[in-house]
Amino acid sequence: MQTFLTMPRFFQLIIPIFVLTIFLLISQPTLARDWLPVRGGFFFGISGIALVEQQNDTLEFLIVHDNKQKNQGRLAIVSIEGKKQPEYFPIDWPNDTELPIDLEAITSVPGKNNTDFIALTSFGKAYYLQLDAVKKTVEVIKEFNLPAVPKDSNFEGFSLQNIDNKLVAIWGHRGAGEQLGIMYWGTFDLAKYQITLAGSRELQVPFPSENVRHLTDIKIDPTGVVYITSASDIGDDGPFQSAVYIAGSLGFNSNKILWRQNAEFTPLHRSNYRKIEGIELVPGADGGVVLGTDDENLGSYVYIMGRN
Repeated sequence: MQTFLTMPRFFQLIIPIFVLTIFLLISQPTLARDWLPVRGGFFFGISGIALVEQQNDTLEFLIVHDNKQKNQGRLAIVSIEGKKQPEYFPIDWPNDTELPIDLEAITSVPGKNNTDFIALTSFGKAYYLQLDAVKKTVEVIKEFNLPAVPKDSNFEGFSLQNIDNKLVAIWGHRGAGEQLGIMYWGTFDLAKYQITLAGSRELQVPFPSENVRHLTDIKIDPTGVVYITSASDIGDDGPFQSAVYIAGSLGFNSNKILWRQNAEFTPLHRSNYRKIEGIELVPGADGGVVLGTDDENLGSYVYIMGRN
């Protein structure tokens, strides 16, 4: 009789636990599906991303990999149609140009109909690329270097934008922990492939707080607003943390380019699982802030902020 009386109480305890377990099993995959897997494995991380084409709910991006050895990919096109599995198309590096080492950023060149791009290595070497998206080939038009590269720099972001009819460049040293990130900016003479440094400023993000790389990518919009990503990296198997911020804005006063840094960094997005190393701004109803990850042994993922 005593066993019979205690059974309902037992079930009263078990049922909430069962319901909570089912909820967790359902909700976690649902949240995970917001991040779309691109490719698995160490050599397929996304270290930079730039828009190639936007057509209805289909987006195509040119991405860079930070690989360092032969027979490892440097470039690829990623096509995303709605919430379908992204398609990955590798692009061979031209045989007549030495393989780049550690590509960490890529940006489209304004006014070139998303056929021209500049990819940047961690030590400041830049490659001006022309893309044939149909044939999925690239041509290296020019190699050049960032100006006045300080010793021990480790660049992880580069972006171009037309502001007040002037081509502006912005790039960043990632920093690590107590070593702050550094934002650099200047003007770009496209005819000479020459960047003139105009200024620099240290920056520190509030999140992640441990093993942080303060700046892992940069993009600037047509009004001069600068978006950055930050990430933590404790090893090739994670776990990782990341965030997206508006770092500040660039503008002109007469002919002088000015940087106005945010006094307080507010996370626009944060992740406790991914290492975001790529960001792109896609305008329009089907656009959003597009994020790409280099999750080391866990491969790469993309996520579109603002898309339902």
